[in-house]
Amino acid sequence: MAKITRITTQKKNKNRYNIFLDRGQGESYGFSVDEDILVKYRLQKSIELEESTINALIQQDTIHKSYTLAINFLSYRMRSEHEIRQYLEKKEVDPEHADEVVNRLYKNNLLNDQEFANSFVRTKVNTASKGPLLIKKDLMQKGVKNTVANEALTYFSFDKQVEKAKKFAEKKMSSDRKKSQRQQLQNVQQTLLQKGFTGDVIQEVVNHMPQENNNEEEWQAVVFQGEKLLRKYERKAEGYELKQKLKTGLYRKGFSFDDIDRFIEEYVEAK
Repeated sequence: MAKITRITTQKKNKNRYNIFLDRGQGESYGFSVDEDILVKYRLQKSIELEESTINALIQQDTIHKSYTLAINFLSYRMRSEHEIRQYLEKKEVDPEHADEVVNRLYKNNLLNDQEFANSFVRTKVNTASKGPLLIKKDLMQKGVKNTVANEALTYFSFDKQVEKAKKFAEKKMSSDRKKSQRQQLQNVQQTLLQKGFTGDVIQEVVNHMPQENNNEEEWQAVVFQGEKLLRKYERKAEGYELKQKLKTGLYRKGFSFDDIDRFIEEYVEAK
């Protein structure tokens, strides 16, 4: 048996208390506990404690400190259970203690993967440039179950996806005006795929993009790309070989044979 002889507040943490004990050989430091543990177990001077009780109190305090760590981690933003467990593992929390911490978080409604996933999707839809496939990938990496992720993604409806993808497409088309119409549309499709949009959404967006060439803009793009290729090839080739290289290069960039022939006639043969 050990008797509590003194309880003092820690200097650097007013919510923690040092417990001093007398085990029959005079007073000495025994252990420390958080204020919640002190109150819960009604620890006070002159109480006698079994060694098993002391060990249990130390274990409870250790769990409480881990729980406090988790609460602090949650204070910055919502977390998934997987993120909490990763964090506790990083902090070298005993796996059994981690289980108890997680259970306590669920009990106190501080942890809910479905609510986390719902919030995550809404935030990404409003602030990020990702489509549903990339958002789901992010959720899976955070340990969210497939069914939970799918439920959360119902917020990102088909119409919302099309609306967001269309904005990206228009921005991409605007930045690619010096490329052929065909290449612009190909780049739009590739960009939307990379951003995690599905094929049906991409097709819907492309169907609403201008399909007919603006003749003047297309010609300006031919001239821009053609002059770049001409500077590249004219030092190493001439005549028929130069024309063929230009034709091949401009065709690969999506221009029509009529525009390619016109460029060669006005910018190569006219020289």
